[in-house]
Amino acid sequence: MRSGRIEDFKELSQFYDIKDFNNHFEQWMTDLKDQFTKSETIALKRLVRFSAKIPGVCNAKIQTIVSATHKHSEKGGISRSTFERMLRKAKRFGIIHIIHTQSKNGRQGHSVYVFQKYPTKQETQPILNEAAEAVSIDAPNKKPSKIKTINLKNERMIALNSSFVSNKIPSAFTNLVKCFFDDAEKIEEFYKVVQVSTRCLSYYTEEDKLELAVKAFKQLVRNIKLKKTKINNVFGYYWGICNKMLDEEYYEILHSMVDTRNFSNTFA
Repeated sequence: MRSGRIEDFKELSQFYDIKDFNNHFEQWMTDLKDQFTKSETIALKRLVRFSAKIPGVCNAKIQTIVSATHKHSEKGGISRSTFERMLRKAKRFGIIHIIHTQSKNGRQGHSVYVFQKYPTKQETQPILNEAAEAVSIDAPNKKPSKIKTINLKNERMIALNSSFVSNKIPSAFTNLVKCFFDDAEKIEEFYKVVQVSTRCLSYYTEEDKLELAVKAFKQLVRNIKLKKTKINNVFGYYWGICNKMLDEEYYEILHSMVDTRNFSNTFA
């Protein structure tokens, strides 16, 4: 995905308006606020403020957000490392999806932070289980978190293989991806990238999405095998491939419309 103004990323927003965004964020915090330190909470809430213009989406630079905490806080701001630590936690819990962009010259651009909706009741339990696990891993010397009272087992979660993939994911895609990533969560995340990329394309059918998902994943594997570039975030890289293919398709449609018009004018 190319770098750009915040308006260029409005299709990534998952919320109707700022009120809807705030409601979902409050639900996240009800369950997970104890997983963040005071400084990390300041960082997260500052990111929320920067995500108000397009509800739930922010493309500000990390340093810009960090600097804002120093300007608007009497108790002092946070460090960049604190902000990055908050991002890792928020991403792990599913609060935020991070998309890496590229500038026009091909270099890595700023990141886009996309807040996710609070999950359904059925989807919440795995997140809370992971939160409980994080308590024992990240802060073994601290007192047990209140999150443990939500009927959780303090056990390490076992990664689920492809046989546990949601039935909402096409089997053809699952069968392809499991050859390289035999992990239900990763397979679902790959397909989620396609769904978000095409969410505003009303003419896109489920078959079209599957075709795009398969073509993009094959290109991803090819690039990895050929070691064309260093991939820091495989999902962000996959996102870039999907959007490049969609851009190419868009320009092909435009060219075909121009050619059709020229052909019609010739015989007018």
